Amino acid sequence: MRVQSRLWDIGTDIGGTFTDILAVHTESGATRIAKVPSRPDAPVRAMLEAIAAVGLSEPDVRRFIHGTTRVTNALVEGRLPKVALISTEGFEDVLEIGRYRRTELYRLDVPPKAPPLVPPALCFGLKERLDHTGAVLLPLSEAEIARCVEWVKASGAKSVGICLLHAYANPVHEKQLMEALAPHVPHLCVSHEINPEAREYERASSTAFNAAAMPVAVDYLTELEEKLPIGPGLQVFHSAGAMVPLPAVKRRPLVMAMSGPAAGVSASARIARSLDRPRVLTFDMGGTTTDVCLIVDGVAEMTDTRMMGGRPLRQPMLAVHSIGAGGGSIVKLGSGGLSVGPESAGSEPGPACYGRGGTRATITDANAVLGYLDPEAKLGDTIQLDVAAARAVIAPIAEKLGMGIEETALGIVRVANAAMARALRRVTVERGVDGRDCTLLAFGGGGPMHAVGLADLYGLNEIIVPAASSAFSALGCLTADFSVLQQRTIRMPLDDFPARAFADRVAEMEAEASEPLIANGIPAAEIGMEHTALMRYAGQSEAIPVPFAMPLDPGVLHAAFTGRHQELFGYATAEQVVIESLRIQARRPSSTPVARPDVGRAQKPARTRDCVFAEGRLPTPILPRETLTDAVQGPVIIEDAWSTVIVPPGWQARGDAIGNLFLNRSAA
Repeated sequence: MRVQSRLWDIGTDIGGTFTDILAVHTESGATRIAKVPSRPDAPVRAMLEAIAAVGLSEPDVRRFIHGTTRVTNALVEGRLPKVALISTEGFEDVLEIGRYRRTELYRLDVPPKAPPLVPPALCFGLKERLDHTGAVLLPLSEAEIARCVEWVKASGAKSVGICLLHAYANPVHEKQLMEALAPHVPHLCVSHEINPEAREYERASSTAFNAAAMPVAVDYLTELEEKLPIGPGLQVFHSAGAMVPLPAVKRRPLVMAMSGPAAGVSASARIARSLDRPRVLTFDMGGTTTDVCLIVDGVAEMTDTRMMGGRPLRQPMLAVHSIGAGGGSIVKLGSGGLSVGPESAGSEPGPACYGRGGTRATITDANAVLGYLDPEAKLGDTIQLDVAAARAVIAPIAEKLGMGIEETALGIVRVANAAMARALRRVTVERGVDGRDCTLLAFGGGGPMHAVGLADLYGLNEIIVPAASSAFSALGCLTADFSVLQQRTIRMPLDDFPARAFADRVAEMEAEASEPLIANGIPAAEIGMEHTALMRYAGQSEAIPVPFAMPLDPGVLHAAFTGRHQELFGYATAEQVVIESLRIQARRPSSTPVARPDVGRAQKPARTRDCVFAEGRLPTPILPRETLTDAVQGPVIIEDAWSTVIVPPGWQARGDAIGNLFLNRSAA
């Protein structure tokens, strides 16, 4: 029987190997889940195939939210169209000069920094000038605008970024120039919209990134709109942890940077709150990368800047740390021993055990050799595992090491776990947090397989594998709040605090953040506001985020800042404090109901197969996840249609009524 039209909400995550999908019925809460191979050259086709995989088609879809790293990959891999940058005269070289910080301090064979995203020949200096308060020192003349227009037309650039000095304080000249250039350039962006904050290099770099991404993003999103014409229901996941409408994304495609990993963190924060876990480390291991993030009291850590391809990208986003260690990461044997990643086999040809012609050993091949993967399963309904092929690509490495194939595979897994443990330290120890007190939330295609090995290395005592773990980022897209975030420099001292000017600026930013939500039919009464001040001592250059409530009490904010500074750096002083920037987030909480996913297939009965652990080859029970409620002792493997959870000796697992698994160390 045909389902009634427009009753399904869908979340998808486009990974390097698979595209995951999770669909929820808007009335019953019934949930379907599926996984199809990604198509790097045809991502929209992969999404339509994913919709079909859960038994739906375009007329069934009410909302479609997706996370993707497509734009990020294009930026990192250098697959970009010609882009030009217009700056204030005398600052044309800002991207080339950058910050003199070597990427590798002690390796002189490595270039000290990445080449500029925009070559010097495509950087134009415009005669105009503002001071740091936004006051006009040199007006932008009509003759200068005309000269710039002619230069842009002669350059042949189809995408242009405009980043004028101190435009964050007064965008008047950028607006004049944008109006003049709009008829002549298909893609145009201005720094006061992309990153309205001080620091010329970071703002110019982010503006150039956005300009470079616009052609890629607009073509991709336009094709998606044509193939899935559902209007405002078509949305993209924001790297700050919320969903945004497509028109906003076309103007600011940088919001898609890291959107897939951010979706998994968003779902993790919701789980952390519902299970009352104060400190959670997310562990998202996919086919290409592993992404980790710290969640404290149900709120994920945020960051303002991350490096992409050796260049700074500045915008508020979830503080996800990524390393090139996923299931498809290629194993190498060098002078220093075994290493994994960052090079990946991707989805084509993929790991050798996929039977698609892969000839280099990967982490997934090691897991197949150890018996952790079901040799009879079909990944994504299309890929039949070939364990013999996995053994064949690991054999040459084993021979060089003078070890057995299974012993080598176990070593590969240990090396991968060690790399992931280092990533966890980046988001805990380096931020003053004892990670051993955290709960590890493991998801993604490989997370539940490596979670215990990682916990043993890092000293964690509890692991949670959530329901729908293999499509958890797709779930995050679906259950995230609808939100828009604004951030800009204000530079207001707390001494002799300008209360009226501050309140006016907050009200202005609240209105700007609310506008896209209201335009998508959300009543203003349902929109909540979250306020954060980015603060520093007057003599510092870096600011730290401090939440606050309106109306603002400067004394309370000062105390919150000094307390946070003491916590992070071990000291606080009596120096003057400055509010460097304001961050305002308009949010409508999600109300999407999610039931335990229906995989649409019969579960396999309990059975046994031999698996290799540190203790040796052991007969291991294989249990269906759907019926697991009582505690079971390792070694055991818990499977559903899309995920595999490894419980080695010394650990135990139990399930709850909604499909979460809890792994703990066994009692002595």
